[in-house]
Amino acid sequence: MILPIYIYGHPVLRKVTTDINSSYPNLKELIDNMFETMYNAEGVGLAAPQVGLEDRIFVIDLSPLADEDHPEFKDLKKAFVNARITKRTGEMSSYEEGCLSIPGINENVPRQDEIEIEYLDEYLEPHTETYTGFTARVIQHEYDHIEGILFIDHISAIRKRLIKSKLANMTKGKVNCHYRVRTA
Repeated sequence: MILPIYIYGHPVLRKVTTDINSSYPNLKELIDNMFETMYNAEGVGLAAPQVGLEDRIFVIDLSPLADEDHPEFKDLKKAFVNARITKRTGEMSSYEEGCLSIPGINENVPRQDEIEIEYLDEYLEPHTETYTGFTARVIQHEYDHIEGILFIDHISAIRKRLIKSKLANMTKGKVNCHYRVRTA
């Protein structure tokens, strides 16, 4: 089922999420719905707050970006439950990011290029993994969502001023998307 994506200005996007436990109802169905919603919106990542939930869950799928230069993306489809980034290392680099919850705005965001993350998969099996480069960036972007942080929180004050009116329009429900949305 395709869920509506919550847009900038909705309070759920600023909430720090809570861990789930093994009695969480319909976890597999939620994860499947999150993937379906993400694909419908042509995204590569989606976090639970973006579909109105305060649960510590996000999904990514980089396989649509797999090509000759990035064969490592081919099978990179994962769900992250109760995730915690335990280490951020490597070079700091900026790269343009966008967000399904902030449509029409793309900004260069500085992030470290290597992370270590502990999480449970969709079967609640524990993992500790290290990611680098673009994959680390996507995971950090989605991880920020479960911490109540948006990518625009990482940009300069000048850039924030330049997008202020677009953000204000979003909070008023003035959004043009090809996917289902829910505004504040």
